[in-house]
Amino acid sequence: MAHAAPAPGGRAGRTGPTGAPSATDTTTGARGLPDVFSARTHRVASVAVPIVLGLLYGYWAAANRRSGGEITGWNLLFGFVTAAAFTLLYIAVRWVASRTIREVHALLWFAFTGSAFGFLYSQADVTVLRAAIMGAVVGAGFFAVLFYRYYTHEDAQGHRIR
Repeated sequence: MAHAAPAPGGRAGRTGPTGAPSATDTTTGARGLPDVFSARTHRVASVAVPIVLGLLYGYWAAANRRSGGEITGWNLLFGFVTAAAFTLLYIAVRWVASRTIREVHALLWFAFTGSAFGFLYSQADVTVLRAAIMGAVVGAGFFAVLFYRYYTHEDAQGHRIR
C-alpha cells in the first residue's frame, strides 16, 4: 500500500486561507501531538486532581476503618484528616519528584504509593507486617513501571527527550 509522506513541519505549519493558523489545527505540543485542553483547563486540573484524589482516598480509608458499621463523627473526621494529609503529600511528592533525576523520581513515587496503599490496607484490621509487605509490593510495581517510563522518556538529568 502507498501512503502519503508527511509534509515538513507537520500539522503545526498548516494555515487557513487568510494565512492564519487553521481552526482545525490543535497541535501545540513539542512533539506535534494534539493538545485538546487549554492552558486554563490544565491549571484547573492541577488543583482539582489532588483534591478529588484526596477526598476519594479519605473516603476509602474511613470506609475501611468502620468495616461496614455506622458512620460516626469521628469516622468523618478521620476521613477528612486523611484526605487533607494525602492531598498535601501528593502535592509535595509531585512538586519534588518533577525536579529530580529519573531514579529518584521513580523512588519517590514508590515510597508514596507504597505508603498510601499500606495505610489503606492497615485500616482493614490486618497485621502491620502484612500491610507493610503489601505496601512494598504495590510500591515496587509502581517503581518498575515508572522507572521504565522515565528511563525511556527522559535523559539522565531528568529532561524529556524530544
